[in-house]
Amino acid sequence: MKTTPITPRRGDFVAAVGRGLRRAAKAARKTARMHGTPIYLSKDGKVVAVKP
Repeated sequence: MKTTPITPRRGDFVAAVGRGLRRAAKAARKTARMHGTPIYLSKDGKVVAVKP
């Protein structure tokens, strides 16, 4: 009897990556706030420093 390996769906992986990125961004904002440093974002194709 052959069994097929269980592979996670691509949608599940994409959702997990999205959650991880949001969690990392939240932690970065918290760290920047603690130390009083700006966060660098891309707005309209340019990199700008934003005070958290």
